[in-house]
Amino acid sequence: MQARVVEWTDEAFETSADEFLALIEEAKEILYGEKEARAGSGLVRISPQTVKKIIVVGDIHGDMESLVHILEDIENLNADRIVFLGDYGDRGSESVEVYYVLLKLKASERREKIIMLRGNHEGPPDMPVMPHDLPFLFTEKYGARGKEVYKKLKELWEYLPYAVLVERRYLMLHGGLPANAASIEDIAFAHESHPASSNFEEILWSDPVEGKGDFYSMRGAGRMFGEDITEKVLSAVGVKVLIRSHEPCEGVEVRQRGKVLTLFSRKGSPYFNTRAAYLILDEDALREAKDAEELARSAARMW
Repeated sequence: MQARVVEWTDEAFETSADEFLALIEEAKEILYGEKEARAGSGLVRISPQTVKKIIVVGDIHGDMESLVHILEDIENLNADRIVFLGDYGDRGSESVEVYYVLLKLKASERREKIIMLRGNHEGPPDMPVMPHDLPFLFTEKYGARGKEVYKKLKELWEYLPYAVLVERRYLMLHGGLPANAASIEDIAFAHESHPASSNFEEILWSDPVEGKGDFYSMRGAGRMFGEDITEKVLSAVGVKVLIRSHEPCEGVEVRQRGKVLTLFSRKGSPYFNTRAAYLILDEDALREAKDAEELARSAARMW
């Protein structure tokens, strides 16, 4: 894959609007087929008995250098799944190019191994982010046609899943746990109950806090959820740990006595973190669920 990554990266800076549109359509067809196979669910289920290695990648936010580092680093790991936790664009000047490389990866022969989740920066129109640099970056690259490419990319977001369940082990999503979720179906079909229910918004936007309860978030969307919410929801879905991204940190951060692991996979401005990380869930981590402290020690690959 390393040679392909170099090839795709070079293409990303040279590709035309028409070529980008064609790639979006190809990826959208693949994602549509996968969503149909899930019966419309936003949840990807993985049985830990069927895989030996899962790579998990946090926010990229337009940082091509970090993305290339990760993809080249995992070249020889022979992962069964590579899970991206969302937030591919915005905050980084190479957001357009990052999207190109990721969509080439999704459209490649390894497509079944690639899981791209929605983050809050890939949310529905009624949950906008500010600042949202991506449309301006497309316009800067493609002029008037940039609006067309951006519009088609937004349509693709609707086909992305937004949660991964490694059964009896881990739940992965971008933001946080819906405070009122009582079953895995409340997560799997959160998009269908939106906006009557806040579950989908909380999955994309919420953040963990120490203590108990759930509270208004200063982000203006989502909630701040405490350890009691985490215990209740993780118990309802039958897993030990929430693996999420959404918040900048020095690669990984453990919260709520080992029940929540935050993962951040890009470096530099505007976050100014000096370290980034991805996770390798190997046979040991898949055979028996590890808490977030153990994952941070043994599964995180920092740079």
